[in-house]
Amino acid sequence: MNTPLPSSGAPGASFSVLELAPVVPVVVVEDVADAVPLARALVAGGLPAIEVTLRTPAARGAIRAIAAEVPGAVVGAGTVLTPEQVTDAVTAGARFLVSPGCTDALLAAMRASGVPFLPGVATASEVMALLERGVREMKFFPARATGGTAYLKSLSGPLPQARFCPTGGIGPDTAPEYLALPNVGCVGGSWMLPEDAVAARDWERVERLAREAAALR
Repeated sequence: MNTPLPSSGAPGASFSVLELAPVVPVVVVEDVADAVPLARALVAGGLPAIEVTLRTPAARGAIRAIAAEVPGAVVGAGTVLTPEQVTDAVTAGARFLVSPGCTDALLAAMRASGVPFLPGVATASEVMALLERGVREMKFFPARATGGTAYLKSLSGPLPQARFCPTGGIGPDTAPEYLALPNVGCVGGSWMLPEDAVAARDWERVERLAREAAALR
């Protein structure tokens, strides 16, 4: 779990989430007991960066369990909305943070956390505001609804220094289109975690789908 990671240009960051794998699994954990075998399957399939969304009561326990028990996993917290959630997630063991949007208070808390973070953006103005503050790596959300690859192509001309992890409505068929863009480092998605596979605890299927996702680039 403490394997050296790629350096990032983001202020204060020790590594770049965008460089860990082509796909960051977006994981919603309902049962903490599923967290470790699920994470092991993703890591075995070649997807070490695991974003556990803070949408369920089990999320914090899941982050703690993965951080403690899954070597090779780089577990992060997603759907981070408040400074309090930043503190709770990092205390639980989160090694990176992802938010769907960004406020001044949230940005200050994420900067102070000492871990890499991807604040969410959906417009050119939001990208410019973060660039002014020295943030160059961001989450583009909701990707498909906001304009998808066409919108990201449009941003690459005037704002080439910004790099993105698009998330929202991306699947195995469209992910390669995003990954081919020069301003996209990785994509986020959950297609390698079908609800029926997780419910059945079919971790072999999850590992197979993760391996296919890891091979997209």
